[in-house]
Amino acid sequence: MTTVGSYLATRFSQIGLQHHFAVAGDYNLVLLDELLKQPGLEQVYCSNELNCGFSAEGYARANGAAAAVVTFSVGALSALNAIGGAYAENLPVILVSGAPNTNDRASQHLLHHTIGTHDFGYQLEIAKKLTCAAVSITSAEDAPALIDHAIGTALRERKPAYIEIACNLSAAACAEPGPISAVTGPEASDPDTLAAAVDAAAAFLAGKQKPVILVGSKLRAAGAEQETVALAESLGCAVAVMAAAKSFFPEDHPQFAGIYWGEVSAPGAREIVDWSDGVLCLGTVFNDYSTVGWTAQPSPATSIVADLQRVTLPGHDFSRVQLREFVSALARKVERRDATMTELARIRSEPVPEPAAEPAAKLTRAEFVRQLRPLVTPDSTVFAETGDSWFNGLKLHLPGGARFEVEMQWGHIGWSVPSVFGYAVGAPERKVIGLIGDGSFQLTAQEVAQMIRRKLPVLIFLMNNHGYTIEVEIHDGPYNNVKNWDYAGLISAFNADDGNGLGLRATSGGELAKAIETARSHTGGPVLIEVVIDRDDCTSDLISWGKRVAAANARPPQPVR
Repeated sequence: MTTVGSYLATRFSQIGLQHHFAVAGDYNLVLLDELLKQPGLEQVYCSNELNCGFSAEGYARANGAAAAVVTFSVGALSALNAIGGAYAENLPVILVSGAPNTNDRASQHLLHHTIGTHDFGYQLEIAKKLTCAAVSITSAEDAPALIDHAIGTALRERKPAYIEIACNLSAAACAEPGPISAVTGPEASDPDTLAAAVDAAAAFLAGKQKPVILVGSKLRAAGAEQETVALAESLGCAVAVMAAAKSFFPEDHPQFAGIYWGEVSAPGAREIVDWSDGVLCLGTVFNDYSTVGWTAQPSPATSIVADLQRVTLPGHDFSRVQLREFVSALARKVERRDATMTELARIRSEPVPEPAAEPAAKLTRAEFVRQLRPLVTPDSTVFAETGDSWFNGLKLHLPGGARFEVEMQWGHIGWSVPSVFGYAVGAPERKVIGLIGDGSFQLTAQEVAQMIRRKLPVLIFLMNNHGYTIEVEIHDGPYNNVKNWDYAGLISAFNADDGNGLGLRATSGGELAKAIETARSHTGGPVLIEVVIDRDDCTSDLISWGKRVAAANARPPQPVR
């Protein structure tokens, strides 16, 4: 026999977790004790439950899965915001919440950390809407099956799951774990349907003269990045990626055509996708943001759309087809069609040299991006926060091996600080660079203190332009202003008497260059460089994108028919 908490800890280790994130509360304290007993599974503490959830989300980006442990109601309801983000971004985060004692449920006691009713089931009902599996453990005998169901479903569906454990059961005895293969075994495609989908897609592409591949953000969830490279090389066509999928296809590959994002696409990318007579969409997500207010979306009549478990094309709809298996099989079936590469060579322009600004001149966004470029190396991972950081990051050319992370479906400002923290815990070998605006930073700034606590060598560029610039370009008003902070000075407060974080401030190109040089040699903690620029100094892409999104938001009501 083992305990419920130890069973959970064993399963965490068996699925490859070396860490789990936690915020303590009286309903989960015994559970945290049980988790601490598991060899090789480290407990990582966060400043609050929202940050805990986003830290686990970042860890899942690095590690493939993650876990966060919080207390009931006051903790979990906050963490569920981040779990909603993990659901939107296809990341298997296991949220574990302590819960009231089973005797209190039976006796109808009124308890703290609740909404003041005798119904303790509201949190489970909310979690069901934000996860692929949500279970409540009120019997130690049922714990193994319920834990395995939640974890297994999360791994198969690449979505978060929720496990609620009554506080008097964490140390209760239950059965030992069985083989992990029963939990992690993949769900394969239906063989006949897979073959039919591949035949139909190959025939569709064979009838096109100039097909193109469009890569979306679900490709990573499918584990199909390498298979997509093989398919692209077999087909010989140009490959564009959506903004949320930057780095999911190698940017140093000769067939890479750039970011496709409507009128804010990389030079040549929109032209080649629009010129194509057949678009093979792999793991794509078309929402109002990614289509620039519904102005950029391939026509269904000329597209194959391969989702995680479904393939559709004109006249066909195939379910139970795993994206990775589909891409791999299709690569062996397609005929070469390289017209888009020929056209891309004609229209592709050479990068324009970027002259350095005068060192004493007031710092601009363009000068910041110019100095940022050399920092991105094959072992780098760049996080771009919602806002103009998206567009600054998208302008970076990534060498082979470099990674890029955004949260474009959920779009929660402030996401990047705790997500960077979690990613850096999960991938200590990576050089992690965060790009974040001042308004976003104020939502989750506390997790920089945890970077200091763990001596993580994270580099954060904080763009201080005194407001929510992305909202300014969508719809401006006084609500887009934020109280200015001494961001560089804040690091000293976080350091207190035992930290080794470093805060720097740059108002000119010369100061930025010096700050970057200082950051390169700093060890033992994170570096935050406050980049001070004018409020209206943003990319033209953000302005164009913001106008389109604002127009989509402002559409008048249409009569229901």
